Amino acid sequence: MTDTDMKIDPQRAAALVSQIKTVRERIAAVANGRDVRLVAVSKLKPANDILALVQQASPPQLHFGENYAQELSQKAELLPRSIQWHFIGGLQSGHCKSLAKIPNLFSVSSIDTEKKAQLLDKYRGEYLSSLPPPSSPPSPSPTNTPVPAPGKINIHIQVNTSGETSKSGCAPGAPTISLCRAVAALPNLHLLGLMTIGAIARSVATTPETENEDFLCLREQRDLVAAELGLAPEDLELSMGMSEDYEGAIVAGSSEVRVGSTLFGARGPKSEAKIMV
Repeated sequence: MTDTDMKIDPQRAAALVSQIKTVRERIAAVANGRDVRLVAVSKLKPANDILALVQQASPPQLHFGENYAQELSQKAELLPRSIQWHFIGGLQSGHCKSLAKIPNLFSVSSIDTEKKAQLLDKYRGEYLSSLPPPSSPPSPSPTNTPVPAPGKINIHIQVNTSGETSKSGCAPGAPTISLCRAVAALPNLHLLGLMTIGAIARSVATTPETENEDFLCLREQRDLVAAELGLAPEDLELSMGMSEDYEGAIVAGSSEVRVGSTLFGARGPKSEAKIMV
């Protein structure tokens, strides 16, 4: 079954389009002219919802984030290749091979060890080597957006800015610098920037007028890594901000925000989720 066989409920589609329009307007209001990437976090939501935003939002929403490797692989098989997938969940070594084979995987935003980076690089290289040489330019997708050829996977290094033992991520300082340097040297990965989730309490308290310590820490780490790697700070993205705090994150300099429940509504239990309805 493919996206052409999927049914889209008109009322659900209209609600999703309205919600993403509101989020985009709120982003623009605080972005001060900067281009901030909106990643629609579609975990545990059906592919029908994603297709509705691809086909009916204006412009089409193409960046979607998933937390579970198997769910992402299944959705990528069903949905248009023009979608740019982001893996934003906790990365396990066993996920690397399947993720690396997704042609339109835009990024992995949760690299926190060199071993995981090396595995992802290895399997991406094997996948790219297995592809036939391109015979013609990429063809437009059903949304009239060119489908890019598979290439390097963008990487955000996850930094544990809050120091919580329950959080994944590199410790700030030397560990973050070392991992960034290692990723930058891998041939099939591209060091896109740094990511943090941060403390929930700080997230809830964040407004466009208040500072979030996790956001400040990530920005400091980005500047430190850039200096150590001989890059300009603007060469490295900051990926921070979710439904609760994305406006404050943008004010603090975020290049990318991950918004899920504000767009799609509350999620039910994983056991009840369906890939397609």
